[in-house]
Amino acid sequence: MDVQLLLALVLGIATIVVLVLRTRLDAFVALLIAALVTGFVAGSPVGEKISSITTGFGNTLASIGIVIGLGVAIGKVLEVSGAADSLARAFVRALGKGREHWAMAGTGAVVSIPVFCDSGYVIMNPLARSIARRIKGRYVTLALALGCGMTLTHHLVPPTPGPLGVAGILGADLGGLILAGLVFSLLLLPIVILYATWMGPKLESEISEPVRAAVYAGVPTTGSVPGGSARIGTVDTPLGEPLAEDPAHQLGTPPPGAGPHRVGAALASLPLLVPLALIVLNTVTTAVDRNAQGALGPDDEYVPSGIASVMAFIGNPVVALVIGIVLAVYLLLPRWTPRNQVHSWLADAAASAGLIILITGAGGALGQVLRSSGVGDALAEAVAGISLPSVLVPFLVASLVRVAQGSGTVAMITAASVTAPLVDTLGLSPLLAALACCAGSMVFSYFNDSYFWVVTRFTGLEGTAALRGWSGITTAVWAASLPLLLVASLFL
Repeated sequence: MDVQLLLALVLGIATIVVLVLRTRLDAFVALLIAALVTGFVAGSPVGEKISSITTGFGNTLASIGIVIGLGVAIGKVLEVSGAADSLARAFVRALGKGREHWAMAGTGAVVSIPVFCDSGYVIMNPLARSIARRIKGRYVTLALALGCGMTLTHHLVPPTPGPLGVAGILGADLGGLILAGLVFSLLLLPIVILYATWMGPKLESEISEPVRAAVYAGVPTTGSVPGGSARIGTVDTPLGEPLAEDPAHQLGTPPPGAGPHRVGAALASLPLLVPLALIVLNTVTTAVDRNAQGALGPDDEYVPSGIASVMAFIGNPVVALVIGIVLAVYLLLPRWTPRNQVHSWLADAAASAGLIILITGAGGALGQVLRSSGVGDALAEAVAGISLPSVLVPFLVASLVRVAQGSGTVAMITAASVTAPLVDTLGLSPLLAALACCAGSMVFSYFNDSYFWVVTRFTGLEGTAALRGWSGITTAVWAASLPLLLVASLFL
């Protein structure tokens, strides 16, 4: 591998670590400086460096920026209306105390099959916050379980674009990859739970103060025992009992004769379920329509027809979440809520989303600089030239490319492209090679991955706490996938 490109990668990562942990600069500025350092060391022309930064920033925010803003706004309305608390109570009653993290991981894995994990996480995070408030603790555990549950199916199960592209490049049977990906996801889900329950409590005290205030809304968490009681002031309140009214729930003065405002769990779920359902229906109708047209590969020319074109519009995450925020405002807030109060809440949501959006975009900018500088391709070629057990070649190529440039989708597509000419030589079945590419791309999500910033900023983890929590859990499922691949190689 070109030493200059390796040095660019190392210095870029070191720049982020030093600036975030040792200086007064925040992650947004640190990521932009790291992108510049990486480009200079890699020898990219000045114009190309700036172009890569702006392109990466813009492309990332084009897909997730509006979604984050709308998702945070929906979460704010869920919070102030009491709807999120109603959903949390329903989850606690349905699942029983102490098993909420299983529900979050399982829900995340299901949601992320048809929905991009970053969009899904933004939509579902208010529920994790509400459950944490209801059980008076364990927010980091719930947030990590939700995020990594989504990571599993996003990387392993078509029709997410990465696995779909891998299947097309390697000629793997799509149905077989769906089935194998689901089996892998199911077997890896306990690893998600184990890591989240082990690391979550260690990081609970590391939650940033703004996020802690938003999650727990003044409810002390010290002394909380899952399934037991939590001390609020001088009174022990059993978990599952209504919390004291949050001062943020100022919904205006009800007209004479109107009772207290209550939102049932079924109504409260609509601003979350309707956007998710629309996105899922879009995925399903698109798949059916592509099949009918014979456009099965990701690069085949495809123009939506009939109902698929309608669903492509209303099932787009941006449109679906616009529908979600309209439902939230008009179904969850009582009609007597002052308009200026609603505007104030939405403005608060926009303010809290702003930094998350900027940091996420900067992460995309760094990833684009690494891609355009050729670091990922150089790593892939270096690994492919080493004598390794067959199944490890695509696995390690995907892993190193992921570390180099941040995008799991790019990592698995790159690994598939490098591996495709070698499949017969290595004696790999296309399905096993596809699984190895997908599993290898889960490793060590960190600063150059935009999803890293979505999860850690919403969770309130920074610096080493973010690495221990999110980078650690993604690496744990990556490591656990290797023995599964070795076993699968005996049968596939």
